[in-house]
Amino acid sequence: MTDAPLLSGLKILIVEDDVIIAEAMSDSFVRAAATVIGPAFSVRQALGLIGETRPDAAVVDINLNGELAFPVADRLRADGVPFVFATGFDASEIPEHYATIGHCSKPVDPAALAEAFSWLNRKPL
Repeated sequence: MTDAPLLSGLKILIVEDDVIIAEAMSDSFVRAAATVIGPAFSVRQALGLIGETRPDAAVVDINLNGELAFPVADRLRADGVPFVFATGFDASEIPEHYATIGHCSKPVDPAALAEAFSWLNRKPL
Protein backbone atom coordinates (compact mmCIF):
# COMPACT_ATOMS: atom_id res chain seq x y z
CA MET A 1 0.00 0.00 0.00
CA THR A 2 1.21 3.53 -0.75
CA ASP A 3 1.19 6.57 1.52
CA ALA A 4 -1.79 7.99 -0.41
CA PRO A 5 -5.19 7.48 1.23
CA LEU A 6 -6.97 4.42 -0.08
CA LEU A 7 -9.90 6.17 -1.75
CA SER A 8 -8.59 9.70 -2.10
CA GLY A 9 -10.82 11.82 -4.30
CA LEU A 10 -13.46 9.15 -4.96
CA LYS A 11 -17.18 9.77 -4.45
CA ILE A 12 -18.92 6.77 -2.88
CA LEU A 13 -22.72 6.51 -2.73
CA ILE A 14 -24.18 4.65 0.25
CA VAL A 15 -27.69 3.24 -0.15
CA GLU A 16 -28.61 1.75 3.23
CA ASP A 17 -31.75 1.98 5.37
CA ASP A 18 -30.09 1.18 8.71
CA VAL A 19 -28.69 4.43 10.14
CA ILE A 20 -26.04 2.69 12.27
CA ILE A 21 -24.74 0.61 9.37
CA ALA A 22 -24.80 3.61 7.03
CA GLU A 23 -22.86 5.69 9.57
CA ALA A 24 -20.23 2.96 10.02
CA MET A 25 -19.79 2.69 6.24
CA SER A 26 -19.61 6.45 5.90
CA ASP A 27 -16.98 6.74 8.64
CA SER A 28 -14.87 4.03 7.02
CA PHE A 29 -15.01 5.68 3.60
CA VAL A 30 -14.18 9.10 5.06
CA ARG A 31 -11.17 7.61 6.89
CA ALA A 32 -10.05 6.28 3.50
CA ALA A 33 -10.31 9.87 2.14
CA ALA A 34 -13.43 9.33 0.02
CA THR A 35 -16.31 11.76 -0.29
CA VAL A 36 -19.54 10.11 0.81
CA ILE A 37 -22.74 10.72 -1.11
CA GLY A 38 -25.74 10.05 1.09
CA PRO A 39 -26.58 7.86 2.74
CA ALA A 40 -29.78 7.33 0.83
CA PHE A 41 -32.49 5.56 2.78
CA SER A 42 -34.89 4.93 -0.14
CA VAL A 43 -34.84 4.24 -3.88
CA ARG A 44 -36.21 7.70 -4.61
CA GLN A 45 -33.56 9.39 -2.50
CA ALA A 46 -30.77 7.29 -4.06
CA LEU A 47 -31.89 8.06 -7.61
CA GLY A 48 -32.07 11.75 -6.73
CA LEU A 49 -28.52 11.71 -5.37
CA ILE A 50 -27.24 9.91 -8.47
CA GLY A 51 -28.90 12.58 -10.60
CA GLU A 52 -27.17 15.35 -8.62
CA THR A 53 -23.67 13.88 -8.36
CA ARG A 54 -22.30 10.94 -10.34
CA PRO A 55 -20.64 8.58 -7.85
CA ASP A 56 -17.42 6.74 -8.64
CA ALA A 57 -18.75 3.66 -6.82
CA ALA A 58 -21.65 2.63 -4.60
CA VAL A 59 -22.73 0.25 -1.87
CA VAL A 60 -26.37 -0.80 -2.20
CA ASP A 61 -28.52 -2.59 0.35
CA ILE A 62 -31.17 -4.49 -1.60
CA ASN A 63 -33.99 -4.20 0.94
CA LEU A 64 -34.69 -0.60 1.95
CA ASN A 65 -37.48 -0.88 4.53
CA GLY A 66 -39.33 -3.35 2.30
CA GLU A 67 -38.57 -1.50 -0.94
CA LEU A 68 -36.26 -3.36 -3.33
CA ALA A 69 -33.33 -1.26 -4.54
CA PHE A 70 -33.00 -2.87 -7.98
CA PRO A 71 -33.96 0.39 -9.78
CA VAL A 72 -30.88 1.94 -8.12
CA ALA A 73 -28.73 -0.99 -9.27
CA ASP A 74 -30.09 -0.63 -12.79
CA ARG A 75 -29.32 3.09 -12.88
CA LEU A 76 -25.80 2.57 -11.55
CA ARG A 77 -25.20 -0.18 -14.10
CA ALA A 78 -26.56 1.98 -16.96
CA ASP A 79 -24.28 4.83 -15.86
CA GLY A 80 -21.25 2.52 -15.67
CA VAL A 81 -20.81 3.02 -11.92
CA PRO A 82 -19.26 0.02 -10.13
CA PHE A 83 -21.18 -1.10 -7.06
CA VAL A 84 -21.61 -3.93 -4.62
CA PHE A 85 -24.66 -5.22 -2.85
CA ALA A 86 -24.31 -5.18 0.93
CA THR A 87 -27.35 -7.07 2.06
CA GLY A 88 -28.90 -9.68 4.27
CA PHE A 89 -30.24 -11.39 1.14
CA ASP A 90 -28.74 -14.74 0.30
CA ALA A 91 -27.01 -14.80 -3.11
CA SER A 92 -29.69 -17.21 -4.36
CA GLU A 93 -32.36 -14.54 -3.71
CA ILE A 94 -30.70 -12.02 -6.02
CA PRO A 95 -32.03 -12.07 -9.61
CA GLU A 96 -29.79 -13.86 -12.11
CA HIS A 97 -29.06 -10.73 -14.18
CA TYR A 98 -27.17 -9.33 -11.17
CA ALA A 99 -24.95 -12.43 -10.90
CA THR A 100 -21.82 -10.48 -11.85
CA ILE A 101 -22.36 -7.85 -9.13
CA GLY A 102 -20.33 -8.26 -5.95
CA HIS A 103 -22.35 -9.39 -2.95
CA CYS A 104 -21.30 -8.78 0.66
CA SER A 105 -23.40 -10.49 3.30
CA LYS A 106 -24.36 -8.51 6.37
CA PRO A 107 -22.91 -7.81 8.77
CA VAL A 108 -20.44 -6.12 6.43
CA ASP A 109 -17.03 -4.95 7.60
CA PRO A 110 -16.96 -1.28 6.48
CA ALA A 111 -13.16 -1.29 6.25
CA ALA A 112 -13.33 -4.30 3.91
CA LEU A 113 -15.73 -2.33 1.68
CA ALA A 114 -13.27 0.55 1.49
CA GLU A 115 -10.51 -1.89 0.57
CA ALA A 116 -12.75 -3.47 -2.06
CA PHE A 117 -13.03 -0.13 -3.88
CA SER A 118 -9.33 0.70 -3.65
CA TRP A 119 -8.75 -0.63 -7.19
CA LEU A 120 -10.56 2.46 -8.50
CA ASN A 121 -7.59 4.61 -7.51
CA ARG A 122 -4.87 2.37 -8.95
CA LYS A 123 -3.09 3.97 -11.83
CA PRO A 124 -2.12 1.82 -14.84
CA LEU A 125 1.58 1.11 -15.15
